[in-house]
Amino acid sequence: MRGLIYKDFSIFCKCIDRKLILTALGFSALLLLASGAYGGMIASILLAMTVGIQHTAGFYSDDIARWNKYQMTLPLSDFSIVAGKYLSVVCTLAISVGGSIVLNLISAVIAAVTAVPYDISVWGFSLFAAVFVPLLWTAVCLPPAYWFGPQSAQSIGLLAGVPAFFLVRHFEDGAGFSAMTDSLSPCFFGAGCVTIFLFILSLLVSAAGYRRRK
Repeated sequence: MRGLIYKDFSIFCKCIDRKLILTALGFSALLLLASGAYGGMIASILLAMTVGIQHTAGFYSDDIARWNKYQMTLPLSDFSIVAGKYLSVVCTLAISVGGSIVLNLISAVIAAVTAVPYDISVWGFSLFAAVFVPLLWTAVCLPPAYWFGPQSAQSIGLLAGVPAFFLVRHFEDGAGFSAMTDSLSPCFFGAGCVTIFLFILSLLVSAAGYRRRK
C-alpha cells in the first residue's frame, strides 16, 4: 500500500502546473492586500479547497495512463487500493497546513506594518480549515469518482464550492470576518468529528463503488 500512497502523492504534485501556481499566487496576493489581517485566513481556505480539487484531478492522469487495468492485477484487496488514495489525502495535509502558516505569517506582517489590529484567533480558524476542508472536500468528491468516473467528481466539486463561497461572502458583506472566527470557533470540535466520520464513511462508499466498477 505504501507504493500506492507514494504514487498518488506523486501524481498530486505533478498535477500542479506552473499556470496553477501563478494563478494561486496572484489570488493570494490580492486577498492579502484586499482583506488585510484576514487575508491569510481566506487564502488558507482557498488553498485547502485547491488541495482537495487536486486529488480529483489525479483520476484523469490515471485514465490517461490506463492505470486501472494494471491496478486490478495488484495483489491487494479493493479496500486497500482505495484506502491508499485516502491516505495520500492525509499526507497532503502537510502542504495545506504549511501553506496556511506561511500565508498567515505574511498577513500578520502586513497587519503590523500597516498598523491594522490583528486577531490571533484567525490562526486557529486557518489551521482548522487547512486540515478539515481537504478531508471534507475529498469525502464528498471521491465516491462519485469511484462510482461514476472523474467527470462526475468534477461536477460535484463545483457544487461543493458554492456553499463555501457564499459563507465567505456572507461574513464579508455582513458582520465581517471577525464574526466568522467568533461564531464558528465553538463548532470546531463537533465539525471536526463529523468530518472525520464522513471521511471514513466516504472511504467505505468509494471501496464499494470501485468494487462495482471493477
